[in-house]
Amino acid sequence: MDTALEQLAAAGSVAGMVVIVVCGVLVTAALMGAVRLGIGVRRRESAPPRRSEQPRLPDSGPVREEQTMREPNEVPRAADGGERLTPHQLGNASTRPSGDQTRRRWHPGSSGSFGSGGSGAK
Repeated sequence: MDTALEQLAAAGSVAGMVVIVVCGVLVTAALMGAVRLGIGVRRRESAPPRRSEQPRLPDSGPVREEQTMREPNEVPRAADGGERLTPHQLGNASTRPSGDQTRRRWHPGSSGSFGSGGSGAK
């Protein structure tokens, strides 16, 4: 039996272990450095506001939510025979208050999962 091959194999496994240990030490050092950096950043931040610096409720009481029904503005049309409008030319889609301020309600059979119109069982 050739002992030289056995010695090379044993030396190779030792080198592999050394590489793994060195990589583990480097990862540990990087994590410790990141924690120290985070602690330094946290120390430089301003302190959270004290109770006396917190916002106060207005004298008139809490502000209530306002609900309005809105409808989209019409999309402008390109001139006859002109080039079509691109999304960049259209800009943001704006809305306006709706003339009918009653809230839409759900009616049985009018909608369902994925627009199927209901469960299908009647």
